[in-house]
Amino acid sequence: MLSLSSAVLSHPGLRREGNEDAYCRRPDIGLYMVADGMGGHAAGEVAARMSVETVETFVHDTKEADVNTTWPFPYDTALTLDGNRLKAAFRLANRRLSSAMEADENLRGMATTVAAVLAGRGQPVIAHVGDSRVYLWRAGRLRQITEDHSWVGEQIRAGVLSESDARRHPWRNVVTRALSGGEDPDVDIAAIDVQQGDRLLLCSDGLSGVVAPERLETIITESPTLEATCQALVDAANAAGGPDNITVAMLQVDVA
Repeated sequence: MLSLSSAVLSHPGLRREGNEDAYCRRPDIGLYMVADGMGGHAAGEVAARMSVETVETFVHDTKEADVNTTWPFPYDTALTLDGNRLKAAFRLANRRLSSAMEADENLRGMATTVAAVLAGRGQPVIAHVGDSRVYLWRAGRLRQITEDHSWVGEQIRAGVLSESDARRHPWRNVVTRALSGGEDPDVDIAAIDVQQGDRLLLCSDGLSGVVAPERLETIITESPTLEATCQALVDAANAAGGPDNITVAMLQVDVA
């Protein structure tokens, strides 16, 4: 059985009055999540919190599920059971946002990015929508294992922008996918192989948008504990100006 240690830290940054990020750390159900709300005023905070709550509740309620369960969406045989659980949970969260916006015009236009890891049974599964990221650290090397659903992310993959250019680009905050109500979102789902000693970093773009991957790698490699790692990562983002809310979750594979 997979055994994980974890730590999480969220900070508003240096230029925002509030914190529109949200997170989930539920080792009892194997769920870890970071959400970055958008929409201004209180709406982004509502979108992130509502999405995290919906995903967390669904994952909890289906922890004993099997493939014969009646799902709220068609069961995708190309995915694992946990992959289906996350896909359904994200889509339910999107529908909850839609209902909330219909009921309250002050919430219209809200949205959130979400990145999640579910380590319930078998291989851990990652799911994400937007530009909140998941990285895998192994033996001193860090690798991003999600692709940003953002305008600058598309330009990087096309070879038009470098990572450093993207961190300074005026359109760096433009996402191409998010939980925002409307049609069911296209959720990227992947099972990942992990080894004992591996670490996973989940973060909002308040970290990844201002701190270079090489610096993230050094901090994770040199920090003595997961809690110290989270604090050092937040400190690095604030040292780089802290222009946005910062949320980081660190997971370590103790037994694989």
